[in-house]
Amino acid sequence: MAPSFRRPAWPAVLLACMLAFAALLLPRAAHAADAPRIGIMTMQPGEVFFERFGHDAIVVVDPATGAATSYNFGFFDPSEQDFLSRFLRGEMMYYLVALPLQQDLEQYRDAGRGVSVQWLDLEPGQARALADALAERARPENARYRYDYFTANCATQVRDALDTAMGGTLQSQLAGRSRGNTYRSEAVRLARPAPWMWLGFDLGLGPYADRPLSRWEEAFVPMRLADSLREARNSEGRPLVVAEEQLLPHLIAAEPVEMPRRWWPWLVAGLALAGAAFAARRRSRLLAGFALPLWLLCGLAGLLLVYIWGFTAHHAGWANRNLFWLSPLCLLLLPGALALLRGRVPGRLFRPLLWIVAGSATLGWVLLWLSLQPQYNLPWIALLLPIHVALALALGRTPAPPRR
Repeated sequence: MAPSFRRPAWPAVLLACMLAFAALLLPRAAHAADAPRIGIMTMQPGEVFFERFGHDAIVVVDPATGAATSYNFGFFDPSEQDFLSRFLRGEMMYYLVALPLQQDLEQYRDAGRGVSVQWLDLEPGQARALADALAERARPENARYRYDYFTANCATQVRDALDTAMGGTLQSQLAGRSRGNTYRSEAVRLARPAPWMWLGFDLGLGPYADRPLSRWEEAFVPMRLADSLREARNSEGRPLVVAEEQLLPHLIAAEPVEMPRRWWPWLVAGLALAGAAFAARRRSRLLAGFALPLWLLCGLAGLLLVYIWGFTAHHAGWANRNLFWLSPLCLLLLPGALALLRGRVPGRLFRPLLWIVAGSATLGWVLLWLSLQPQYNLPWIALLLPIHVALALALGRTPAPPRR
């Protein structure tokens, strides 16, 4: 008898393979379903001075309940003991606070600030690790951190927490790239709507603020961090941001755009004032009336720069070369200016001090071109150097009593 063959039951075999493959995928799907949804929330700049730079928070959505929690690193307590002195010394403490998302959004809605969220494609284990780390850190005993405007603010805390969960892959993608921005350029740009604020940043920042930043360092600005996240990849090589959602519209002035900083208008102003001062060299009272408030402002500003450098932790303001033309020595010229206003001859130290102040300003200009770590202060040199030199030329050679 010839052997008999049975036709293989191919549909049954295929079904069995599909069931086996599904059985392998089911634990992974369940594993992913248990993972929280993670989003990075970006708030646009506000109108109050401490809102000028925008803000960040991390949103965690519970997979079981759908409840969304905002982990916000931007809280501080002005009633805390020694709050003002700690702020001045650069030792200010901030807090991480966890609160329901809608409750966190209320303050931004009331201020008219736009808020958007970037939903991230993290591995389930990374998402759970980040959510657990945030919950632990939000406990009252762990919530405080020492604030630094450039290196430890709301955006850098978000960036660092995300990078830790991703095993350092975010920093590796951003640390080697740069757009040429600096701490000074970003601070001055975002503070521009408030003149006193951008002037304070520009005068108070030293050479530390002028080195080009990597994309990683640049992420101290929340909007810059959002830009970088759009280009980042997750651990599997997929785009890190899978979706963006606008939570609140922006109803106030938009974020200031980048603008080139030109020094020549400052030079024109400096030369014009210097020319006027030198032309009035025979009218000492008039000249003293101009010089007295200038020296007072320069001297007080110089004392503040000395305080920042020598007595605070604001390292971005250390070694500030604006001290060459904002010299505390200007305060020693005030008695001479008062004497001239009263029609008297200043003391013997007045004229040597004039030339020392002018020489210091000139030296600062020379060092600008010789320094290995330059500080961008050419506009201030262009404005103040001609004035200091003109005052020295006009008042430093006048031994005769002043004339009206």
